[in-house]
Amino acid sequence: MEQREAALRLDGQWARIRSGAEPAGPAESERLLRELIGALRGPAGTDPECAARLGLRLGDLAARRFGGGDRAGALAAVEEGLGHARRAAPHAPEYARWYARGLINQGVWLAWPLSDGARLPRHPLGAGGESGPGAMERAAGERARDVTRAAVEVWAGLDQEDPVNRRGLAQAKVFLADRLAELGSATQAVAWAVDAEAGFRRLLLADPGPEAAQEAEEALDHIGRQLELRLRFLDFDALAGLRADGLLPERLLPQAVVAALIQGVPEAVIGGRLGLDADQVATMLEVTPWLAVWRVEVRGADGLWTVQPDPWQGSAQVRGLTAEEVGADLVRGFAASPLHPGEGGLWRVLVWWHEEGDPAGARFRSVLGPDAPAGTPS
Repeated sequence: MEQREAALRLDGQWARIRSGAEPAGPAESERLLRELIGALRGPAGTDPECAARLGLRLGDLAARRFGGGDRAGALAAVEEGLGHARRAAPHAPEYARWYARGLINQGVWLAWPLSDGARLPRHPLGAGGESGPGAMERAAGERARDVTRAAVEVWAGLDQEDPVNRRGLAQAKVFLADRLAELGSATQAVAWAVDAEAGFRRLLLADPGPEAAQEAEEALDHIGRQLELRLRFLDFDALAGLRADGLLPERLLPQAVVAALIQGVPEAVIGGRLGLDADQVATMLEVTPWLAVWRVEVRGADGLWTVQPDPWQGSAQVRGLTAEEVGADLVRGFAASPLHPGEGGLWRVLVWWHEEGDPAGARFRSVLGPDAPAGTPS
């Protein structure tokens, strides 16, 4: 009992330091955290509160390690912490919440190499891309997806009359959407993000306090940006499926219509499958341009592709044109340019929507010349 009380007193002191209520330098806070973790280990074996707090503090240690660039050390610490948190979770809703947040953090740190500096997926096409993640990165990303899904299940199992739990569930769904997007599961990522968006909108309708309202607004901004990005990686069948399932928000319909046009879907088919009349489709196409980004490359004697100078690498906003139409114009123009490699040369044209990326993600891709692979242009 004395060991337990001493550990909990240390935990209270650490909580004050962590919140900034009690000042402490880096060395002192590191020393206290390690002392606290050691003090909690003994009673954690039989006491749920100590086990829950040990999981929480090992999570704090993991965060410090990750912030210092030690991802492996962070993952080891959070893994150990989750073992304690998992045992404590059934004993109190607060302990379950701590466990769920630990799972979210573990997912973020596992998946870190799959995102760039702006926290956008490095490989949004997943296994379908030419430059997908390595085997180890993909395995870590799949585990990140699984532990984040487990966090969603923990939050969903808590009392949804409590706004804290509703907010936690919505936030966990955002993280799950992020993990899915990193693996190239764009359709599932959109579905989970839309579900999360609906959760945050319900929270705002419940008239939360200023801090909770700001958090919800920030989450909605994040989700909005992510949805706009992810829709660019969906084919029309996926877009139509989301619309049929009520998972394509009205505000994103113009982007969905443009996405369909880029893919060459006839306007009548676009309207029919998205539940829009002909005038709505025509108006959306008229007022919503898309950014075509292109690159023309010539293959040298060494087998490497060389990007050609302006205007053969560039971008422009276009309206009412498919990617194939943009690409065909580039093919005709380059074929007549002085940079064309001649009849014996091999060259290719790539057109993306919004930004350059993996060649497999180009909306138009054409390889030309006597040695062009069968089946191109594509």
